[in-house]
Amino acid sequence: MVIKALHIAAKDFRIEARAKELLNSMLLFSFLVLVVFSIAFSELTASSGDVAMLAAGVLWICFVFAGTLGFSRAFASETQNGAIQALKICPVSPISIYLGKVIFTVSIMLIVEIITVILFSILFTFPVFSPLFVLIVIGGTIGFASVGVLLSALVQNIRAKEIMLPVLLLPLLVPVLIPAVSATSAVLQGDGLGAITTYLRILFVYDIVFLAVASLVFEYVIED
Repeated sequence: MVIKALHIAAKDFRIEARAKELLNSMLLFSFLVLVVFSIAFSELTASSGDVAMLAAGVLWICFVFAGTLGFSRAFASETQNGAIQALKICPVSPISIYLGKVIFTVSIMLIVEIITVILFSILFTFPVFSPLFVLIVIGGTIGFASVGVLLSALVQNIRAKEIMLPVLLLPLLVPVLIPAVSATSAVLQGDGLGAITTYLRILFVYDIVFLAVASLVFEYVIED
């Protein structure tokens, strides 16, 4: 099952490597958001303490909206070319299809997040990378992708899918965003592992629960 999921993720990577539509659009969006925030808060970020308080909110706004932009294209190639019908008649379980999409989406989002954090460090002259920060971002991204991929498949046959996806997605992301932003803010202000243990526990429990539930219901979501 995992091998087939990796094959599906590799197929999506090959398509993205040829077109580069998804990655370029997500990076451009993140860059524009960072530039706007850096200009808007230029007079409030004179000290590193001020930047640390703003960083969590700015970064997760970039991650969430760039990710939402990516989810809108997650199943576009399958629905436009009828490839989803071919996938369903292949000897591949729906769980493998779902996990393949999650692996691809998490990988793309992590690439965008790494570049976004580098740009943030340059524009705000504030170093962000740390082991705890990386752990928080990975936990938040997996939870984000586990829900986003399921909802992206759900809205593919809806006429106003570009509008419906964020409307359905953002309320379900609240249990991820609150601990992710809180933990990021704490880490960037110098707190250690003990201060964010509860937030990390919430993040990874959310990841496990939604990955399990979405894997079980994905078969019904892609039915005609």
